[in-house]
Amino acid sequence: MPVKFLVVRFSSIGDIVLTTPVIRGLKTQVEDAEVHFVTKKAFLSVVANNPYIDKIHLFDNDLNALVDNLRTEEFDYIIDLHHNLRSFLLKRRLNIIAFSFNKVNFQKWLRVVLKIDVLPRKHIVDRYLETCYLFDVVNDGKGLDFFIDPSNEVNLLQLPESFRQGYVAMVIGAQHATKQMPDEKLGRLCSLLQYPVIILGGNDSVEKAKAIMNFAVGNGKNIFEIYDACGKFNLQQSASLVRQAGVVITHDTGLMHIAAAFHKPIVSLWGNTIPEFGMYPYVEEEKNFIFETKGLWCRPCSKIGYKKCPLGHFKCMNNIDVGEVARKCNQLMGYTP
Repeated sequence: MPVKFLVVRFSSIGDIVLTTPVIRGLKTQVEDAEVHFVTKKAFLSVVANNPYIDKIHLFDNDLNALVDNLRTEEFDYIIDLHHNLRSFLLKRRLNIIAFSFNKVNFQKWLRVVLKIDVLPRKHIVDRYLETCYLFDVVNDGKGLDFFIDPSNEVNLLQLPESFRQGYVAMVIGAQHATKQMPDEKLGRLCSLLQYPVIILGGNDSVEKAKAIMNFAVGNGKNIFEIYDACGKFNLQQSASLVRQAGVVITHDTGLMHIAAAFHKPIVSLWGNTIPEFGMYPYVEEEKNFIFETKGLWCRPCSKIGYKKCPLGHFKCMNNIDVGEVARKCNQLMGYTP
């Protein structure tokens, strides 16, 4: 008889990608495991091609319908990697054995509000994996997974010729403004790179991309060496462009974790949030380059983010030296002055 697991993570892109070592571990390390995954309908493309998932269940804002559907599956265990009110209600109504990961919210609150640091020095992936300890699932060391449907692979021949010899992917979006470097600084960073740049983001980043390009050109960057891909590609196509990049510059956002799944060199820019929350790039140490402003008494000001800096100075991002960021990216790309 197979052992049926329901893994729960409703959102969002990065958080779902970070669950993939658990999915893979359950499927490959538990004998006769059947792994189901439940997420929001909007995030289907994040897991749609994962070969370690036997069946995907989608939540479309109707918890009753979802519960009715899941009851027919007769699961043995729930692995709750979201651990919020909705997942609590789901577990309660299904009434089967469940294991939930520790969100360390109290420790985060202490760090944000009282500046007391008792955060565990443990990546969220490892805390996710702790939910499976009774099934002898261990970290296999293979990192994160992201699978692209062949139909969504972007052929670089459709890009300007200069991009086919190597480019830097610059991911400009993030869920909150205080996680994003100001447009002028990103434009200057873009102008200091010695390689073509693809700017990546969703529809909500279209105007930001235009501003960055204007600042980059104003600082001397050749307009033909910047490709604005914001809003032009779906998530899987954007992931394809990340996979084919030489280096990925990114904020704390979903494509950062997708870049880690492809073991890309990642230059990450951190604003009001901090890597110590446990969601830094889950990639080899030699490919992980974090830029942040340390020593600010006000940082972190939130475990998530705000629409603008609560104090108005935004020093966490404004004090990052984009010249140093550019030097590291150029070095990783193989540039020698």
